[in-house]
Amino acid sequence: MTKPKVLISDKMDPNAARIFEERGCEVDVKPGMTPDELKAVIGEYDGLAIRSATKATREILDAATNLKVIGRAGIGVDNVDIPYASSKGVVVMNTPFGNSITTAEHAIALLMALARQLPAADAATQRGEWPKSAFMGVEVTGKTLGLIGAGNIGSIVASRALGLKMKVVAFDPFLTPERAVELGIEKVDLDTLLARADFITLHTPLTDQTRNILSRENLGKTKKGVRIVNCARGGLIDEAALKDLLDSGHVAGAALDVFQTEPAKDSPLFGTPNFICTPHLGASTTEAQVNVALQVAEQMADYLVNGGVTNALNMPSLSAEEAPKLRPYMALAENLGSLVGQLAHGNLDKISIEREGHAAELSGKPITGAVLAGLMREYSDSVNMVNAPFLAKERGIDVREVRHDREGVYHTLVRVTVATEAGDRSVAGTLFGAGAPRLVEIFGVAIEADLKGDMLYIVNEDAPGFIGRIGTLLGQNGINIGTFHLGRRDAGGEAVLLLSVDQPIPDEVVKQACALEGVRMVKPLAF
Repeated sequence: MTKPKVLISDKMDPNAARIFEERGCEVDVKPGMTPDELKAVIGEYDGLAIRSATKATREILDAATNLKVIGRAGIGVDNVDIPYASSKGVVVMNTPFGNSITTAEHAIALLMALARQLPAADAATQRGEWPKSAFMGVEVTGKTLGLIGAGNIGSIVASRALGLKMKVVAFDPFLTPERAVELGIEKVDLDTLLARADFITLHTPLTDQTRNILSRENLGKTKKGVRIVNCARGGLIDEAALKDLLDSGHVAGAALDVFQTEPAKDSPLFGTPNFICTPHLGASTTEAQVNVALQVAEQMADYLVNGGVTNALNMPSLSAEEAPKLRPYMALAENLGSLVGQLAHGNLDKISIEREGHAAELSGKPITGAVLAGLMREYSDSVNMVNAPFLAKERGIDVREVRHDREGVYHTLVRVTVATEAGDRSVAGTLFGAGAPRLVEIFGVAIEADLKGDMLYIVNEDAPGFIGRIGTLLGQNGINIGTFHLGRRDAGGEAVLLLSVDQPIPDEVVKQACALEGVRMVKPLAF
């Protein structure tokens, strides 16, 4: 078996390469490549491990014909075109926890530096001045800290602030009341936070919802004398408005580790009194750099070797322990999706994926992704479970996931139903024996069949002699039948026949089968 090949294209702790090798990957370390140099070699690799220097653009992704995963050693993935990577079927991972403590500590350090004006006091003292009366600070004890974002890093900042005897309020749409109580903080809306906070720290990603969250309007709602810290992402604050409010004295101080444009060679904030800045140092500790490098190597190797998915930004997480359990279900789901995709006619407007029995206890997203991958293969030859949901969304297909607690005939069952112009069409399958996928129902007809290789699907009138006629036709054309599966609604009614054959069925043979007495439909299938 060929080892997965990984490229480390940015400077990273050397132990990352060791982890890749120990876990069964071949690895090349080539930091500092130009975009053209990367484009020339990226087609050789299954994985790309990066920090912030490498840009995974559309042009690079188009050249990455074998790429399966991009791993960002760190949190921010602004340098990766995630939607395009998803459309190419590439998993994008980051390491959101490797530098959490480091970033939280930097936020607290900047908060304290603002409270006591440490950088300006240091500079004046080193100039030989002794301006003791010029730097009157404030205590943080008893002050209110407003967190915009109370996720992983925000919650660490909250715990440190509580240790400093601060009161903490938080605005975060995803923060539950129970989690707020657990953290010892108060959940509030944004306007309340702006009005009450003596210090504000930001700990949220940059999205359409959070961009410019501290706009000129919102900055105007803050308490006079507020101090603001941003160690999250540039673009969360209107920098020009922040300067105006610093100049007016409404904002008593601001400390930024991140800027809207980086590297920040020029900014309206530079030189402004009571302004502190650092060059994106939130993750810059020895411990953090080692942690994120090791984590990204572990995550990528786990995915490439075992199928485990951790901290992915464009598909559900799937542990190495879950992967073996889900693998037969995903094979079943992909076959069911492929079957319904090959048989359903007309536009597919809606698809429903139902799980019952043991299947209902498993993570549904990977199963849904596998169904869509099988279905969408009719539209794209490069589809997989990563990009299939995006392709379905592009085509306006409404996808529903349904989990049933009921006990059915089978200990586990996956059903796929599509809405077509001719009505709903449903197929269902289960796992037999040692996880072998098996079709058990097709368009309302009970039938048991394996779905693999080349097959022939026939709908015919249930009448004596038909099986002999189809067998004779295939034999005359030199086509050997591997397995034979028959189902019917009622005696003398409509019957369904699924044949596995040893080679693809030529179009001429399909036409001859269609001409047989009692035949309503003939469709060659491939799995």
